Amino acid sequence: MCNTENRKQKLPVGIENFKEIRTEGFYYVDKTTMIRDLLLRWAKVNLFTRPRRFGKSLNMSMLQTFFEIGCDSSLFDGLEILKETELCQKFMGKFPVISISLKNVWADDYETARIQMARTIQREMRRLQFLLDSNRLSSKDKDLFSMLLNGTVEEPFLYNSLYELTELLEKHYEQKVILLIDEYDVPLAKANEKGYYEPMVSLIRGIFEQVLKTNDHLYFAVLTGCLRVAKESIFTGLNNLKIFSITNVRFHEYFGFTDHEVKTILKYYGLEERYDAMKEWYDGYSFGNMDVYCPWDVINYCDDLIDDPAMEPKDYWSNTSSNEIVRHFIQQMDKGPTKSEIEGLISGQTIRKEIHENLTYNNLYDPLEHIWSVLFITGYLTQRGKPDGKYIPLSIPNMEIRNIFIEQIMAMFKEETQKDGELLEAFCNALETGKSEEAERLFNTYLSKTISLRDTFVRKSSKENFYHGILIGILGYKSGWYLKSNKESGDGYSDILIQIPGKNIGIIVEVKYAEQAAYASACMEALKQIETENYAKELKEDGFHTILKYGIACFKKKCKVMLEKEM
Repeated sequence: MCNTENRKQKLPVGIENFKEIRTEGFYYVDKTTMIRDLLLRWAKVNLFTRPRRFGKSLNMSMLQTFFEIGCDSSLFDGLEILKETELCQKFMGKFPVISISLKNVWADDYETARIQMARTIQREMRRLQFLLDSNRLSSKDKDLFSMLLNGTVEEPFLYNSLYELTELLEKHYEQKVILLIDEYDVPLAKANEKGYYEPMVSLIRGIFEQVLKTNDHLYFAVLTGCLRVAKESIFTGLNNLKIFSITNVRFHEYFGFTDHEVKTILKYYGLEERYDAMKEWYDGYSFGNMDVYCPWDVINYCDDLIDDPAMEPKDYWSNTSSNEIVRHFIQQMDKGPTKSEIEGLISGQTIRKEIHENLTYNNLYDPLEHIWSVLFITGYLTQRGKPDGKYIPLSIPNMEIRNIFIEQIMAMFKEETQKDGELLEAFCNALETGKSEEAERLFNTYLSKTISLRDTFVRKSSKENFYHGILIGILGYKSGWYLKSNKESGDGYSDILIQIPGKNIGIIVEVKYAEQAAYASACMEALKQIETENYAKELKEDGFHTILKYGIACFKKKCKVMLEKEM
């Protein structure tokens, strides 16, 4: 018989349904006091903006579960909200709730997106189709609901659909309605990308104006999204809107995991020794006055650590996005952000920029200075220190996001390198013929074209990986060469090993970061490592008679190259 007494709860990777987490044995980080704070200080319409993967959808599911008529109070057993006895007695399970998510309303054209919007709303209506059997609704009310449930996808139907649903629900329950709209701005982002932004703005504005503005059937509404879209764009005339962005102190602990919550998770799974790695890679976001971790990263890394406790951290964020914002940022180095600013950010420094949170998707980068605001709002940059009016001190939050910046820089560098075939060929020929001084001159030329890593908190190994990546970007386009990177060879792992079969030449490259510009000693250290670790063993066993061993030391935008030749 299987013993389940000591079995750990499962980690909720990708699960955003509160009931499922609470009934299927998943670990839950208690955010239920958000309900208390919302009830004590709610506005008619409440908008929460946070970057993706910070728990917005799970919190919305929690709100629906708590407020909706028929609530199973046992789902909240052991959670903080049950300590608020009076609030629970007054509000738990007392409201009709409409809950829709717009995260799947995206398409390549407006007609398809409009149909997706209609289907999303009608899906919620099917959940509430018990209204057709209501004794409190007239035959005309039921006819109206049937028309909404089976209606067309034209704009007039969509404009009024949510408003009329609140009216029918209040009639049936004799209680005002709570409306939850998750990821309200996803359709706008896709529309802007695909070129149908204006009709989508018009559609969403029409729906929101009807259901959110002077709606006597509404108790309150909660919306979530990534961007705080300008009020004049889709919230025209909505004077009852309260926005809680990443700069607001109120509710700042409810999106993201606090340090205490992360330590508790690690302790529960016996992973306390991975705390430093977790903090370095996934902490560093500042919402209001609270420092938080990205929940998506924490849960995924813990889940992987359960199978492999020695596993190193990795990038989980990129699996959920194309990181187009960072790519656009890097591409503008000659127009807006300077190389110096990017170098400072990647090296852990802080820069102060004017931030505008009130944007629209069709002017994210117009003017170009808005790109700083976009990076800040979407979580690629975070606040470090106190703001001065609209000017906020910004930095890259953690190692994961820093690596995303570097990967985008390297991708652009590789694209540019490929265009310069003459310089590439000259560098490779210099390595092949043992002309170390020429290789040094040409590599310095390459380094001058990219960013440099400054001597700040970034670890030496990370700096070496950066220059290693530049070399791989250059050497990877040389035809006829067999290139291995960080491949096991001899008794250790060489940085780069190259085989040139037609000429019986093997090349070993070891890259070192030259602390305090100590190029010569760093090169000597690299050459000594090649010898001590016997990196040439594989080449010798494969019959390569000429073996060129290069120690390359890099510091900022300069390098030194030393050669030892073995015949």
